[in-house]
Formats: sequence, C-alpha cells, structure tokens
Amino acid sequence: MKRRFGFLAALLAVMMVAVGIASQPVRSQGATTLQTAGLKLEQVGAGIYALIAEKVDFPPTNPKLAIANGGFIIGSDSVLMVDAFQSPDLAELALATVKTVTDKPVRYVLNTHYHFDHTGGNPAFKKLGIPIVGRGLARDYVAGRRGPNAQSGTNVPPDLLINSRTDLWLGDRAVRIEPVEGHAAGTDLVAYVPDAKILFAADMVFNMRVPFAGEGDADLRQWQGSLYRLAVTFPEAKVVPGHGEVTDLAGIQTQQAFFDDLERLARRWKAQNLKKEEAIAQSSKIIETYRTYKFQALYTTALSTAYDQFTRSATIPLIP
Repeated sequence: MKRRFGFLAALLAVMMVAVGIASQPVRSQGATTLQTAGLKLEQVGAGIYALIAEKVDFPPTNPKLAIANGGFIIGSDSVLMVDAFQSPDLAELALATVKTVTDKPVRYVLNTHYHFDHTGGNPAFKKLGIPIVGRGLARDYVAGRRGPNAQSGTNVPPDLLINSRTDLWLGDRAVRIEPVEGHAAGTDLVAYVPDAKILFAADMVFNMRVPFAGEGDADLRQWQGSLYRLAVTFPEAKVVPGHGEVTDLAGIQTQQAFFDDLERLARRWKAQNLKKEEAIAQSSKIIETYRTYKFQALYTTALSTAYDQFTRSATIPLIP
C-alpha cells in the first residue's frame, strides 16, 4: 500500500531543527532544564515518575520544548527509561533527572514506537552503552534504512527487539512490555508495572490532544481494538499517555470515543457518497467535544485517514 507521510515529514523537519539547536554550544543556548524543556516531573507511583510535556502545542513554535511525554521506573537495582524524547539534549536532561531521584543505573530505554519525538534522543543512551528496546520494524524505520525516517540516517535504532509480551526485571520489580497495534505501523509497545498498576500507554493515548493518525502509519480499526483491550485489561491503572496529562481509564475511553466519532462521520460521508475532498471540507470544523484540545493542526490528517479507512471497510458495531 502506498504510504504518504507529508505531515510526519513536517514533524521530522521540526525535530531536526531541534537536534541542530541541541548540538550548539551550551553558552549560546543556556542549560536545558525541565522548565526550558516544558517538562513536569510527576510521581505517579512508588518509584515511578512521568515527565509530562505540558507546554507544547503542535506544530511547536519553540523547538527546545519536549513534544512527547516520557518517564522512568525504578526497581530494586536499576531503572527503565520510557522513551528518549526528540533529541539527545532532552534525553540527557531525562537521565540527569533520574539522578536527582535515585543513584540506581538506567538499565534500558524503551522506544514505545518509532516516531522521532520518542526516539530522537537514542544517541545519548547509545553513547552510555544503555540497551535500546523496540519492536518489529522500529529498527529499520529509526535507522532510516526505509520508511518515513529515511532522511534521518544518523539516528540510532533499537538494538533489543521485543515482538511479544515480555517482562523486563529491574531487580525485584517487573515491567510488562506488550505489543499493541494501530498507531505507528506495527512498532507500538506499552509498559505496565503490575505492582503499582501504572500503565505507560505511549501514543495509544493522546489525552486532551488530537492524535496523530497518519495515513499509511495508523490503522484506525486496530487502534480501536487496542484501546478496547487496554481498557479491559487495565481498568484500574493510572495511565501515562504519550501526549497530555496523566489520566486513567477515562482517558482511554475518551480516546476510543474520538475514533468512534470519526467513524460516525465516515458513515455519514459514505451515505452521502462524498468524495474525500468534499468530506473533509464538510467536517473541517472540529467536533464540539474536542474544541479545547491541543494539536488541532492534526485534525485534518485524522479526517483524511478516517475517510480512507472507514468508508472503504465493512461497517462493524461500535465498541461501547
């Protein structure tokens, strides 16, 4: 199937600017801090912290601001970092933040999927010899050998691949890594800490943000199914989304509702026999429920993907 990644390419261009800025001498840019990166450190459980990108919108006007969330999980003898942010500079800030909380070493960094705002900081971990965990085609995509990241050949890919449910042990604490589907072309992973009921849902959940649902990248049917599975499997979990504030089951259900609303729009377009351009023009004003969301620049992309996938697939009952 032909892939079109125009919007993602624009995101990558912004990220490359961020990398360029991060590589400049510190004297010209000033030290990167949680404040300058727009990150909030939030303890979400015993020994579990989220780094929340609370200031950024999309497209970002300040390339020094973190776009995506991350976090870290502390075990009895080591630490797992969840996501690497978009630049080595931000990754180094995350590593420095870990040191303010614990003296235990970072044993792994998890790439929850291949998108650049979650993997651009990989070189900082590689330099320290920290294994980078990813899934499936993430290694090829991040390395730039094929796929939409082809122009980013200097990036560092995952070197430890997980393609099925796996427990990573941090001493006496297990972190369950599970593949999920729908957002990023077969590279999505979530991380769950059973003893604390904390779920790092990554970009399966955009909380109060319009999700990136790029054509050729996202599979909305699979995404709907994954959200249903997360809701059923982890109903009591505190949820760290890939973008937005920490949430819970309600955040997963709200993300489900967003895609269900897109599917309802697509059913209407199909009933009216609208062409794609007509459908997008008719529905270009964002649905009332989501008008306070950030990342509204991504809404047209979501409409386009909904048209391509929902109007051409068989109608199935919406999951309540």
